[in-house]
Amino acid sequence: MGALSEQDGRDESGRGGPGPAPQPSQVADLKLHLDSELERIGTQLRALTDAKDRLQGLLDAVLAISGELDLSAVLRRIVTTAMDLVGARYGALGVLHESGEYLKEFITAGLSEEERAVLSGVPFPHGRGVLGLLIHDPEPLRVENIPAHPSSAGFPPGHPPMRTLLGVAISVRGEIYGDLYLSEREDGRPFDREDEDVVVALAGAAGIAIENARLFGQVRESAERFQRLLLPALPDLSPFEAATVYRPASRPSRLGGDWYDAMVLPDDTVGVVIGDVGGHDLDAAAAMARIHSMLRALLYDRRTPPSEVLVQLDRTLQATADVPVTTVCLARIEPYETGWGLRWSTAGHFPPLLITPDLETVYLDAEPGLPLGVSTGMERPDHTHELPAGSILLFFTDGLVEHHAHSIDEGLTALAGLAATHAERPLTEFVRVLADHHPSDGQDDMALLALRIPASTRCPEPGPPGDPAA
Repeated sequence: MGALSEQDGRDESGRGGPGPAPQPSQVADLKLHLDSELERIGTQLRALTDAKDRLQGLLDAVLAISGELDLSAVLRRIVTTAMDLVGARYGALGVLHESGEYLKEFITAGLSEEERAVLSGVPFPHGRGVLGLLIHDPEPLRVENIPAHPSSAGFPPGHPPMRTLLGVAISVRGEIYGDLYLSEREDGRPFDREDEDVVVALAGAAGIAIENARLFGQVRESAERFQRLLLPALPDLSPFEAATVYRPASRPSRLGGDWYDAMVLPDDTVGVVIGDVGGHDLDAAAAMARIHSMLRALLYDRRTPPSEVLVQLDRTLQATADVPVTTVCLARIEPYETGWGLRWSTAGHFPPLLITPDLETVYLDAEPGLPLGVSTGMERPDHTHELPAGSILLFFTDGLVEHHAHSIDEGLTALAGLAATHAERPLTEFVRVLADHHPSDGQDDMALLALRIPASTRCPEPGPPGDPAA
């Protein structure tokens, strides 16, 4: 009862039993099948992981090139980013001439210092040979053996050996802007379709980044031109020599309110102004124009100390216009018996920097007074200081010295050292060097005005009334 039937393998109830045990060959086949499936699944997972990593790399690359605003930096970032994405040793971006017939610029990356030194006297490629194929046919290009290609024009002496090439055109607003070239994968393999696809995707983002950088440049250029139109051209200030520099902020949206001015006054003194209107927009620039015009008229009309001119300006502004808080340093260069002296008053502005002929530097620190637009009830003090013959007096705005990562004292100390180092240069070159190597972070616009005191200690005697030389 209950024993298995030898004929049909069933028990007396008719239910099936466990059947015969699997043969060893069947177990081996099953194991091979499972191993094969696991390998296939593992390959798919690795491919998905690689695809995810490459997609993440592409997204990171797009963000990297989109974060640049300077065109030259954008072009170089495009090249290095493309190299990273496909593991290329060399990369280049050729910018097309306006005619579309040849390359007018060639940005390279990956060359060693030695390779660059060898090629330093060799003109950059203008799009002949294999590189020119993209110019005439802007479809993605993959070449496994450059020297053997029928269009190859060869390499100049000293050029590193290259066999493989991946080329992709970059379009901006539907027109070909240039061509991106990559050569020599680090693993030695030729570029494949996946490399091509990811670089084509990058080229699309690159076109947008290039257009943004070009628009940035245009806006910045327009902002700078607008700002310069508001600034005066200095008259002849003889016997003094004067030089000025204005630089806009590094971002085009930060249109500034910095300005300078200088003029010969009716009492044979020289008036000097440096100022900064709060804010970084069109309103700040417009307010600067109003304040500048008012101050120029008051300074020329009133033969009073600078403090009284600032008091009258502050009262007039608060009575007639809604202007932002503004800092100003107003000075008069006056004749002394033995030379020249400075009389000045400030409305919350940085003090002038004096550089003596023996290259000593001193900030003419004094009571700064309140900025314009704060209160008209406070008195404004005047200050005086004798000016050594041959010295330089530097007026500047905060954009020259302020840095978000450093204290203002560090910026002022750095400026004084820079000024002492270059004070013996011609004055126009002197102010240009200060603006080029400023210790600030460049986030604000900057204005500089330098005045060199005559080397002679004798002041010119005013002529009699009616004398043309007077």
